[in-house]
Amino acid sequence: MRRTALPDMIRDMSESKAMILGSSGPTLIPDEVAFYREQRPWAFILFARNIVDAQQVRDLVAAMRDCAGNPDAPVFIDQEGGRVQRLRPPLAPNYPPGAALGALYQKYPDAGLRAAWLVSRLHAFDLRKFDITADCLPVLDVPVEGAHDVIGDRAYGKEPGIVTLMGRSAMEGLKAGGVLPVIKHIPGHGRAFADSHHNLPVVEATLDELRAHDFPPFRALSDAPMAMTAHVVYTAIDPERPATTSPKAINEIIRKELQFDGLLMSDDVSMKALSGDFAERTEAIFAAGCDVVLHCNGIMDEMKAVASRTPVLAGDASRRAHLAVQGLAINDGASEAEIRAEFEALFGAVA
Repeated sequence: MRRTALPDMIRDMSESKAMILGSSGPTLIPDEVAFYREQRPWAFILFARNIVDAQQVRDLVAAMRDCAGNPDAPVFIDQEGGRVQRLRPPLAPNYPPGAALGALYQKYPDAGLRAAWLVSRLHAFDLRKFDITADCLPVLDVPVEGAHDVIGDRAYGKEPGIVTLMGRSAMEGLKAGGVLPVIKHIPGHGRAFADSHHNLPVVEATLDELRAHDFPPFRALSDAPMAMTAHVVYTAIDPERPATTSPKAINEIIRKELQFDGLLMSDDVSMKALSGDFAERTEAIFAAGCDVVLHCNGIMDEMKAVASRTPVLAGDASRRAHLAVQGLAINDGASEAEIRAEFEALFGAVA
């Protein structure tokens, strides 16, 4: 594996605020330029509304980084495959969802693991063409029967062992291409019977049930550089607060029991599972122990409220951020054509 020169991010990150922000459209409007320049977010995230064509995406990413005062500021995207895939043809092929890869694993384990790695390595090729450097993947949630389909076929399977192995392969594929992986949604969204985008899911499983079914993939991949929290209440852990805003869930479960010491980002602060106004939500997220807050929709008034309660990256959060971005300097030098041909031969042509 080839390591290129590390990005000069130590100095640039020293004044960054601990937030990942979206923008409203395919180009930055003047208010966004002024706001980002003033607030210096650590990173950005792209959605379908931000994507028109190849050069436009590159220009948008460059403009975001220029505003943040950091030419190497991480830029995130949700590029899983299946229904959660922001880059679409002609910018990137459509890829199968996690469940399809998991189904291949159940028939042919070696082929399934290889396919999971190949898809992620192809994501890395696709994203790096547009200077996008972080992917919110792999999904390590383990659904149960009857759970809301907000996870559904995004999961690799309904057995923690399968999800663990496939998640590891997917994570390593991204890392091989110099893309920062984010495991999600820690400590597990698979039992949720509601969509946290719209409602607050409450999971009433016992701690023993969570330890047997939900936690294992996150514990096994605790060496991941980043993780995204779940906006889910686990009554056996904290009956009052979702994991994102629960000091007990973060400190006792995520950090201590699951032994995750990577950079911990919240799921989107604008999701309706969280209560309070945006300043209150942000304050609760950092008070609970998250390192970085995520705000996705690009609504300016909301971003201003989030920024008003977001600290500058410092202490353990800064340490974890620096460790996370080191992986962006790694590239295995693989041939995209060969990787793509191998995947299509293994899995079948994708649309």
